[in-house]
Amino acid sequence: MGQAGQQRSGQKTFGKTKKSVKKVKSEKANSTALKKNISAGTVLILLAGRFRGRRVVFLKQLESGLLLVTGPYAVNGVPLRRVNQRYCIATSTKVDLKGNGYASVTDAYFARAAAKKDKKSEGAFFNAEAAKSEMPQEKKDGQKKMDADLVKALGADMKSYLKARFSLTANMYPHELKF
Repeated sequence: MGQAGQQRSGQKTFGKTKKSVKKVKSEKANSTALKKNISAGTVLILLAGRFRGRRVVFLKQLESGLLLVTGPYAVNGVPLRRVNQRYCIATSTKVDLKGNGYASVTDAYFARAAAKKDKKSEGAFFNAEAAKSEMPQEKKDGQKKMDADLVKALGADMKSYLKARFSLTANMYPHELKF
């Protein structure tokens, strides 16, 4: 008697079976395209993270595609940071970057030192206070030195603009604002 419909072959095959081989494309290190309204010296508004709502100055794009920004720290407390451009709004305000001392800052600058993990005893586990990892003194000095030229170039009105936080209030619609 015949079988109705589709049926598997009654014979099992063991061993190698044909499989389609997919070629894996080698990914090139394409840097992320920079938004057209962002250039060196542009004032950005941060939308996420610890410093959301702060206005910062864009310095350059790093190899990873992230943006290098600074407050400057002396003006509004935002240190040198890497920021994804998706979490920024570019404004039409520009700042003159004369002394370009930011060439030495790369992604490696932000890498954390690998901490060696030790086995903790029970007493040490309950008594240990979390050791705060503070910024090394050389990075603090570097921050001051790099921001010095930028702070000198800023006028009083620009300093107050960078200090002020951005926030929306009632009847302010972001799609109608011109940054």
